[in-house]
Amino acid sequence: MTQIIRSGAFLQQCWSVHPLCVTVMRMVEDRALVLSCSSCKFAHHLTLGMVVTKDSPARGAIEGGRANAECSGESLLNACITTHHASITLREMDVFQDVVLLRCADCRRHYELTVSAFETHQR
Repeated sequence: MTQIIRSGAFLQQCWSVHPLCVTVMRMVEDRALVLSCSSCKFAHHLTLGMVVTKDSPARGAIEGGRANAECSGESLLNACITTHHASITLREMDVFQDVVLLRCADCRRHYELTVSAFETHQR
């Protein structure tokens, strides 16, 4: 049986020790984002509370400052994961405020995730 650890500290420790090994894998149906670490073989599940997107200044200049007001942050993140999940990286995290910041290199968008629960699964 797989051991499940319910703390964001394991993801934070994993990311701080080997940040290039943590990758976004998929989004599952219960609003959970799954990240995987190729070094320690952990799967980190983040239950999402809220997703806020932030376009980079370069993206705004390229598109003429158009905003994606009609798209929710979660739908943009789902589309990004579906099309180019390998380009999404973990940039910042704060386990005290339950906030994770992801960045997509392809679409130059930042995703600020408010996490309602962290789980680390050993594989």
